[in-house]
Amino acid sequence: MYQLSDTIIAVSSPPGGVRVIVRISGPDAFGLVEQIASPPISTKGSGICSGRLQVGSDLRLDARLYAFSAPRSYTGEDVVELHVFASRAVTETLVEDLLGRRARAAGPGEFTARAYLNGKMDLAQAEAVNEVIVSGNRLQLAAAEKMLTGQLGETTAAIRAEILNCLSLIEAGLDFSTEDIEFLSPARAAEMLAGIQSKLEELQSTSIGCEEVADLPCVCIAGAPNAGKSTLLNALLGSERSIVSDSEKTTRDVLAGSLELAHSRCILFDCAGLVQEPADILDELSRQAAIQAIQTSDVVVFCVDLSKKDYSEDLQIRGLIEGKPVVAAATKSDIPGADSVGRRCDRLNDMFCAGFLAISAKTGAGIGSLRGLIDGILLGLSGASSARTAVGLSAPVHDGVTLTARHRQAIAEAINNVTEAAAEIGTGDDEVAAMMLQAAYEALSEIEQTHLDDQVLERIFSRFCIGK
Repeated sequence: MYQLSDTIIAVSSPPGGVRVIVRISGPDAFGLVEQIASPPISTKGSGICSGRLQVGSDLRLDARLYAFSAPRSYTGEDVVELHVFASRAVTETLVEDLLGRRARAAGPGEFTARAYLNGKMDLAQAEAVNEVIVSGNRLQLAAAEKMLTGQLGETTAAIRAEILNCLSLIEAGLDFSTEDIEFLSPARAAEMLAGIQSKLEELQSTSIGCEEVADLPCVCIAGAPNAGKSTLLNALLGSERSIVSDSEKTTRDVLAGSLELAHSRCILFDCAGLVQEPADILDELSRQAAIQAIQTSDVVVFCVDLSKKDYSEDLQIRGLIEGKPVVAAATKSDIPGADSVGRRCDRLNDMFCAGFLAISAKTGAGIGSLRGLIDGILLGLSGASSARTAVGLSAPVHDGVTLTARHRQAIAEAINNVTEAAAEIGTGDDEVAAMMLQAAYEALSEIEQTHLDDQVLERIFSRFCIGK
């Protein structure tokens, strides 16, 4: 499937950008670039240099060259990246010129496939690269990055070591079955297998599928600066996810966390306060990020400071929230006197034509009711009959690892084999138990396997985009 002796080329930057990156990997990577660099530029060794590329007889491009010598590169091979500022037509001309010089176009995911085949990463990490690329929200990106660090490989490697230890003791007993030596008693074997099964089941139950993270509904907390949004985010998540300050404009970016509710789960966003007249570029960028978060959300928690007297700014902000289910939250209800909270809420209800829920993130008043309102809307959006599946009810994303469908299948197979091995130990058939443990070990090995059938590799990397 993959010919590592070839030198491959592809555009590795997304379309529409100003800067174009052409990536070259393989034994002739340096030689190809040296042929078109004018004046000659040495790409031997790793480094960065600037120069011009001579494409054909009449096209010259200013370029920045990034050279990485094997094995200290992404693919483990000689790699050169050409960074140029060029149009699509010029880029195509450059690539066509390179392809005519002992190189071929890279297939989908071939750069990452080479990194895997050259031992630069295990298979789970290679799959994580694609999850990073296709991430549709920040929580999905965080989960993919966690998988990229190799956490899944480390976890399964530790479990495989336990399986191998138990297997070696059972096989030692089989080898010396005619001797009066007991390497592993049935009771101890059953105890070891129970521990292994427990760890596998914990890995399965505390993880979440990549597709589940991508499909989680998004709930955005929006409102004017200093409306109590960050404090509310922390109160709902039960952790100090966002910095809280009495000063306005503390939050400049969109912060996110996984919110577990009674019947559903979602990604909860806290975005910067929506200012009507940005004072500087930071205000403008923060405003754009907040508006984008609102547009991509499924539900908006609209916060209004109940202790304020002038709500003209809030009325303008409410106009930005169109076509979304809205939960109206009157924040900071602990500041006005208890006798005036109801009266103030009635005023907000009249002004905004909405039913405001008085809450205080500081005291916790109304937070439970707010969670219930969000939960109810999410259930309604997904359909009550299938809501538990549609909104991904399971363990919190940040507590476990992220698994692909292939990972989950391998873990389920390992659990079944360990279960059968324990049953065979109970009946005294150690030989069959050893076979089942060997199968469990091989099933887990497939998660980070270094030698897989070409068809399996093709199926995995075909989901990648070209140039990655």
